[in-house]
Amino acid sequence: MDWSAWHNDYDRPGTPLARRLADVQGHLRTALADARPGPLDVISLCAGQGRDLLEVLADHPRRTDVRARLVELDPRNTAVATAAVEELGLGQVEVVTGDASLTDQYAGLVPADVVLACGIFGNISDADIERTISFCPQFCKPGAVLLWTRHREAPDLAPAICEWFEAVGFERLYLSAPDAGYGVGVHRYVGSEQPLVVDDQLFSFGSAR
Repeated sequence: MDWSAWHNDYDRPGTPLARRLADVQGHLRTALADARPGPLDVISLCAGQGRDLLEVLADHPRRTDVRARLVELDPRNTAVATAAVEELGLGQVEVVTGDASLTDQYAGLVPADVVLACGIFGNISDADIERTISFCPQFCKPGAVLLWTRHREAPDLAPAICEWFEAVGFERLYLSAPDAGYGVGVHRYVGSEQPLVVDDQLFSFGSAR
């Protein structure tokens, strides 16, 4: 998979990816607007070119409250994200070229107020999805909002994903309809704060079955 070219469908109106992006951004705008007053920490796993977050921060009333870290392995994508950060004057957004599956990448910025896990669950095994979800409480402050994506083609794993989140202290806020052409989920963490376990791996990307 060419993960740089993959982003091209974002710019083709009506494509499932373009509609998914709009859905994610809409919920992200709401999450930032509704978050507690003061500084906000955001992390994005497998952030790609950062469009989920950066296009929202471009004109969001709380853009200056947000400190963020985008972690992405493909240097072509991080180059695009870095250029966007500079163009938008978002100096508080850090773009990291690195393996998003490693927990060490998030040290110093978790627990966060918003977590983006978009573009991951369709590309890793079911077991790795459940394992990644089991780590998510370590990424979240109590009350944090987590957004995730996964296609809803058969076999539709979205209901199980919601159950896995709920089993580790999250409540469901939103799940896109089965016939939407894409899958977006939003959960709020209602558990207690947990320390980050460093030097561990969440998933192996590209291992979906």
